[in-house]
Amino acid sequence: MIHSTKRLLWLLLVVPALSFAQPGEVLSLPEILQRIEESNLLLQTYGLRADSYRYRAEAATAWMAPMVGVGTFMTPYPGQMIMEPRDRGMLMFRVEQQFPNVSRQRAERRYIESQGDAERTARSVALNSLRAQARSSYFAWLVSAQKIRVLEKNEEVLQMMKKIEEVRYPFNQSPLSGIYRADAEIEKNKNMITMQVGDIERAEATLNALMNRPSGPEFQIDTSYQPRFVPVTGVDTSLLAAQRSDIIRMNQEIRSMQLNIEAMQLQRKPEFRIQFDHMAPLSRMPQSFSLMGMVTIPFASWSSRMYKSDVRAMELSIRAMEKERAAMLQETRGMLYAMQAEIRAMQARIASMETKVIPALQRAFDANFLVYQENKQSLTVLLETWEALNMMQMDLLDERGKLYQMIVDYEKELYR
Repeated sequence: MIHSTKRLLWLLLVVPALSFAQPGEVLSLPEILQRIEESNLLLQTYGLRADSYRYRAEAATAWMAPMVGVGTFMTPYPGQMIMEPRDRGMLMFRVEQQFPNVSRQRAERRYIESQGDAERTARSVALNSLRAQARSSYFAWLVSAQKIRVLEKNEEVLQMMKKIEEVRYPFNQSPLSGIYRADAEIEKNKNMITMQVGDIERAEATLNALMNRPSGPEFQIDTSYQPRFVPVTGVDTSLLAAQRSDIIRMNQEIRSMQLNIEAMQLQRKPEFRIQFDHMAPLSRMPQSFSLMGMVTIPFASWSSRMYKSDVRAMELSIRAMEKERAAMLQETRGMLYAMQAEIRAMQARIASMETKVIPALQRAFDANFLVYQENKQSLTVLLETWEALNMMQMDLLDERGKLYQMIVDYEKELYR
């Protein structure tokens, strides 16, 4: 039974399939994070959108296409009496070109380019979230693997208890119910192993999706990895503003809005247009032309109201974002200090369980097991001691999982 269980675990956890890297590959956490940054489909969209803004910025400095027209000029309607040859009218050819304000175009180009920079900073925000998901799945896999090792040792102990009961039963030294009770505990232990295998498969599927990796091939993780908590001392708002990707993105959005204000303010500058008309008479008259230059008057009171109101609205939006940024920094600063205290409390709790509670329960079980081997104690009493030890060992691993998740949340909040 032990060998069949170990064989099953070997197939599920250890035997690697083909992957896009190498068969039997063990991926460390930094390697997984690197592959997510390189291959995740969501992250690739931000680069494409940033490139689209680059092309839009190039289009912002383009001139309007020239307009060419042909038609008649001063041509009488059919049936009208023509008194003189010149009354027949003319054929007219028109060419028109608008000359945009270059400084305004350059300002619009800078504004559009800044939107591409904002997309790149948005990629950092998404990357931080994906990295947190990857760490959570990686640590869940790590804890499940540790639980499986504990459960495998428990199965060896339970198998030994069952054998002792089977040897004693023919001599009336133990009841038949002891064998059945040992069988039940062994099956319960196997079910717990199956649950942990399912958790590992779920974590593996999540990591495959994040890495844009085929879901079929299997891989392993570095089970010797130990997450560490490195608290940041002296957390202040300037440090958070330099590290948090969402604050950097907000700064970029504020800069983009400021550039938009500059572009809107340049709407007060005029634009020019030239129109040339060539007239070819339909009679014996000299050819003529018309050349006209036109200029917009955007500083007129009835037209300047539009861009002035837009500028004022944008200035108020910037002030609101600056207030929001300050509030986010203050809130995050307090949250990080609270999370540090909570993590330290959890570390102290885990240390107490590892150094005091579990060793005491282990000594109690070892003492009871010696008494049980001497046939001076029943299996029921021994199993009570074993269940207390097993429950505490699993609780310890659960607390480690919570601690790892707290570390993930702390780092995500620090670099969000």
